[in-house]
Amino acid sequence: MPHIRDYTGRRAHMIGIGGSSMSGLAGMLKKRGVTVTGSDSAASYMTRMLDNQGIAVTIGHRAENVHGADLVIYSAAIAADNPERAEAARLHIPQMERATLLGQLMEGYRHAINVCGTHGKTTTTSMIAEALLDAGLDPTVHIGGQLDYIGGSTRVGGHETFVVEACEFNASFLQFHPTVAVVTNIEEDHLDFYKDIDDICRAFDRFFGLLPADGTCIGNGDDPRVRQALARVPVKTVTYGMGKDNQWRPASLAYDETGCAGFDFAFEGETVAHVQLHVPGEYNVMHALATMAACVEVGAQPQDVARSLSAFTAPHRRFEYTGTVCGVRLYTDYGHNPAEMHSALQNAARQPHNRLFAVMQPHTYSRVKTLFADYIHCCDLADELLITDIFAAREKDPGDIHATMLVDAIARTGQRVHYTPTFDDAEAYLRAHWQPGDLVITMSCGDIHLLNQQIQAHGDHFAASDPA
Repeated sequence: MPHIRDYTGRRAHMIGIGGSSMSGLAGMLKKRGVTVTGSDSAASYMTRMLDNQGIAVTIGHRAENVHGADLVIYSAAIAADNPERAEAARLHIPQMERATLLGQLMEGYRHAINVCGTHGKTTTTSMIAEALLDAGLDPTVHIGGQLDYIGGSTRVGGHETFVVEACEFNASFLQFHPTVAVVTNIEEDHLDFYKDIDDICRAFDRFFGLLPADGTCIGNGDDPRVRQALARVPVKTVTYGMGKDNQWRPASLAYDETGCAGFDFAFEGETVAHVQLHVPGEYNVMHALATMAACVEVGAQPQDVARSLSAFTAPHRRFEYTGTVCGVRLYTDYGHNPAEMHSALQNAARQPHNRLFAVMQPHTYSRVKTLFADYIHCCDLADELLITDIFAAREKDPGDIHATMLVDAIARTGQRVHYTPTFDDAEAYLRAHWQPGDLVITMSCGDIHLLNQQIQAHGDHFAASDPA
C-alpha cells in the first residue's frame, strides 16, 4: 500500500477532484508539497476554485489524464472500470482510495477527533473546528462541506489536533486513526452497502475499536443504539443529550421566535458556561453539546467554546438562507434521507412564513427503495411538496423505482404533492403558486441547491409557461 508521505515533490492525480472532500484534500496535498492534478466529469465552482489555486483540472475522464502520474487517488464513487483507473492499473501506477488518504493524513496527531453518525456530522465537525480555532488550539480540519470560517472544507493547522468528519458510507471510517470519537446517532442509511441496521452497528463497533487505550468515545446518550455501543467500548466514554442520565446536558433551555436556543452547559449537574445559538433547532443544541464535550476533552476552556458557539453560523447547504425572490424566502438543506428532511422542515416551520413549500430531490435509487415507507410522512410539515426525479449519484437506474411512486404514495395520505421532474418544472410551479411571505426549502445532497441559484438568477420577473 502506498503512503502519501512518500509523494512529496511527486505528482498525485485525483479522479473526482470536484467533490467537497476531494477538493479539500487536493489543497492539503498541495500544501504538503505534492504536485496535484485532477479530473472531474463536469466543471463546477469547485473545479474553478482549484484552477485558481494552481491545481490543473481536466473536465472529462480520459485515460491519458493519468499519464505521468506517480499516484492516482479516487473517491468511492469512481469504479474500477473508470478509464483513468483502468489506465492506471494497466501502467501499474499505484492507486489509493480517498478514505485511505485521509486516514494516512491524520496519523501521528495527539488528538484526532473523528465525528461519525448518520446525521449531523458536518455541522458538528464544523462547530468543533471553529471552537478549537477560537480557543487557540490551531487544528487541522477536514469536513464534508464548505465552511466560510476556514475558507472551504479543509484547513492545515498545527500537528497536535486533527478534526475530521468520519463517514460510515462504504465503511470509509475504518481507514481512520481516531483518538476521540464523537457519535451523533446510529440509524438506517446506506443500505446499498450495509445489509441492515445490525450490520451498520457492527461497523460502528469496529470503528470505536480503532480508539487507543487512552482514547475517548463521546456519544449521544439519547440514542439507544449509541448507548448500547458505548457500553461495549473498552475506553473512556462521555455522554451528552437531553436525558437526565447524560453527563453533558442543557439547563435553562429556551428558544427564540426563530427556533434558536439559549441554554447553560451543565456537566454532571454543574453549570460551566452559557450559549445563545444562532442556528435553529433542537438538533443544533445536540451538536453544541457534542462540541463542548469534544473540545473540553482535548483541553479547551468551556467559556471559550461557548463564546465560539454563540457566533457560529452553519456550513453552506445546512439550512442555508440563499435569498428572497418575489417576497418569498428561499432556503436549501443538505438533508437527503427522511429523518434529515423532517428536521430541516422543522426548522423551516419555525421561521416566519405564510405557506411552506418543500422541494425534495430524492437521492439514490437504493435509498428511496430501502427507506420508502419513511419518505411518505417525512415532509408532512410542508403545505405543498414538490418532488423531482431521483438523483442517481453513483448508481444506475435499476428500473423498478421512480419518483412518481413516491408522489403517488404521499398523495394517498392527502398531502398536496406534485411531480416536478426538472428544475424548470419546479421553478414554474413555485412561481405560479407562491405569494409574498411564503417560504421555499429545497432538500437533497444532490444538486438541488442549483434550483435556488436558478430561481435567484431569474429574479422577480420571470415569464413562466403553464406549470403542470
